[in-house]
Amino acid sequence: MQKFTYPSEKFSVARSSLMLPHPRGEAASIASAFHECSLGLHDVRDEDLDNHARGWVAKLRELMDTSGIQDPTGRGMWLIKAEQLSEEEKFELSRIVDELAHWFRREHSRD
Repeated sequence: MQKFTYPSEKFSVARSSLMLPHPRGEAASIASAFHECSLGLHDVRDEDLDNHARGWVAKLRELMDTSGIQDPTGRGMWLIKAEQLSEEEKFELSRIVDELAHWFRREHSRD
């Protein structure tokens, strides 16, 4: 669908951000992926997604949630959140971003 052109592009960039190498460090790459995902999801409504994509988006939003995080030095909430992710959460984030990149690309190509 045409409405998935932008999310497809953003999730492709997010997926690339998570790939090696991480010139500015792993946490900065994850924070960059968070930013791209946020842009990609900005105008996407849950009812536009199938059950799989809705589940991935819900988990992604959970992983990106910065509730309760303090940033007194202004480093960036997503950078701090990225630094706090466990290895398991990093693997899950990578898998979800990859799944959504494929999903949005497939839906976009159905035009």
